[in-house]
Amino acid sequence: MEVKKVIIPIAGLASRFLPLSLAVPKEFLPLVDKPSIQYLLDEAKKSGITEVIFVVSPKQKLVLDYFKKHTDVEKSLIARKKDNLLKELLEFESIFDNITISYVTQKLPKGDGHAILQAEKFGRNEAVAVLFNDDIIDFEVPALQQLINVFKTCDAPVVALRKLAREKIHAYGNVTVEKIAHGIYKIKKFIEKPITEQIQSDLVICGKYILTPEVFEYLKKAKPSEKGEIHLSEVLDKMLDSGKIVYGCELKGEWLECGDKLKWLKSFFYLALKDPRFKDELRSYLKTIK
Repeated sequence: MEVKKVIIPIAGLASRFLPLSLAVPKEFLPLVDKPSIQYLLDEAKKSGITEVIFVVSPKQKLVLDYFKKHTDVEKSLIARKKDNLLKELLEFESIFDNITISYVTQKLPKGDGHAILQAEKFGRNEAVAVLFNDDIIDFEVPALQQLINVFKTCDAPVVALRKLAREKIHAYGNVTVEKIAHGIYKIKKFIEKPITEQIQSDLVICGKYILTPEVFEYLKKAKPSEKGEIHLSEVLDKMLDSGKIVYGCELKGEWLECGDKLKWLKSFFYLALKDPRFKDELRSYLKTIK
């Protein structure tokens, strides 16, 4: 199965970004001079994706207005002879050339598994990728392409993994694994936000997946937690219990997290200080701050 579709859930409440998230959807918080969601579209395009499905809340339509041709702006820039700005706009619009963008609605935030289930019709007969906006990987080979390369050899669900210091693992999904090749693992157990005694490895889930159609069958049968949520990691763990195989791919590259304010700020500074347009002046400016 080829992977040509990606599901991007963005219907969460973004409570960690209050009060800003009351006015600005989290996926539109900037990383340098473009919103974080644009990095995911760029990753998808470079990985050969041709269809993007956003899972949005009922009032969340800004993302669909953003990823479209802005002919009125183009005409204005042409009339004003703003060639550099026009070039920048056209380069942005080229990201979603030859990509179909659609959306499905998640009426209430009931967990990441529930969000993905809303896009079931897109994954009934083929493998689909899932990308979460909190995780961006800076590397010459896109993170999704790294997962696809593993999927081509195993034809089973693939989960993105990264190594993390033991004292930080309690805030993430942890996995027990069997190493089968360099950076490739067969996952034996998923433990969501483990206590210290439950930590089984230094590998955590990194918000990127390739799912096969059978995953949706397990999602449909999943029982919500006490909070009424369906979690993808728990569903994948049920698949392991029933004898299914799930692989893990340890991603290469710099892991940029955007799940809370501090992580987002660190990711912003990392990209800004790496950008050739801004890095020299920013580094000089930072030296002046006491």
